[in-house]
Amino acid sequence: MPIQRSLYLQPLSRDHHHTLLLCWKIRTGLKKEVSPERILDYCRAYYLDALDEHFSKEEEYLFPLLDADNRLVHQALAEHRRIRKLIVEPDPDPKTALRLEELLEKHIRFEERVLFNTIQEQVPEYKLAQVMEAIGEHKPEMEWHDPFWE
Repeated sequence: MPIQRSLYLQPLSRDHHHTLLLCWKIRTGLKKEVSPERILDYCRAYYLDALDEHFSKEEEYLFPLLDADNRLVHQALAEHRRIRKLIVEPDPDPKTALRLEELLEKHIRFEERVLFNTIQEQVPEYKLAQVMEAIGEHKPEMEWHDPFWE
């Protein structure tokens, strides 16, 4: 059964959809034996264009809606840190792209299936509406000069 996402969390869920597309691009690039450097160049650009802002919005506006000691929030924050660390790794090894893809997909599934559902159950709609007003709408996908996944 599809998840019924609150209207007020839909912009963040759309971001998640685009990040799942990033995961698909990484997997496709790896299957095509594209160099990890090309894949990671795209991942870094995507991070700077969209993902860093997405994480910041969640951390600043959404996560504080739950208790500060909430274990789901702590898990999401720890995953954000691991993802950031992989993306900014100055000397990545050939498996970094694969690890990044796996962590991103696991993280998005966790947020969509567990964390966002918990937030919808525990946070009043008017507070979610305030979050949506603060974060704004999803921005369009970035253009990239090297579509290695095609």
